[in-house]
Amino acid sequence: MAVSRRATSSIRVDEGLLLRPASLDYSSELLEAFEETWPEVSRAMPWINPDISFLEQIESFLQETEKMGRNGLMHHWVMIRPWDNALLGLIGFDHVTRTIEAEWNLGYWVRSSAQQHGLARKSINATLKWLGAINEVTVELKVDPLNAAGVKTVLQTVSNWNGERSIPGDSAVTVAGIRTLHHCHLIKTGPKTSQIK
Repeated sequence: MAVSRRATSSIRVDEGLLLRPASLDYSSELLEAFEETWPEVSRAMPWINPDISFLEQIESFLQETEKMGRNGLMHHWVMIRPWDNALLGLIGFDHVTRTIEAEWNLGYWVRSSAQQHGLARKSINATLKWLGAINEVTVELKVDPLNAAGVKTVLQTVSNWNGERSIPGDSAVTVAGIRTLHHCHLIKTGPKTSQIK
């Protein structure tokens, strides 16, 4: 199945949430949000090394994300509250998958002060719809079974999009020296897909 190759573009989710392509323009806001939400950030983004400058790592991540996003090879958005441009979180797709079926892996993170408002659910639905607008694709969602909020969000998404559990896609993730088996789920999205039951 062909992978969609279009540049990452802005998505208006609703009156209270806008997804903008992640870029270096958001490095200081992302740094502030990460610092507010540490150590949750380390679970959502295990590649972050606490012994190296956060700003350096964020800038490097955003540079790569912006370049890859322009070429349709990776898609990441910052979650923005439109009336004050506050950065609320990050969501994105990359090609680091564990299953044969999936072309994309979905990851997301919402800063602690913005949690419990449905931002993850709304952003996931909007980006899955955006990703599947051109052709049908299969997406992996992985979740730490010890993260109750994450499990709830992923299971709701899997149910709404008629997804399924994929045990072969389970993978161990090491965060702060602790290895945890993350559960994998698969969702298909495409032009004919209706996500909400």
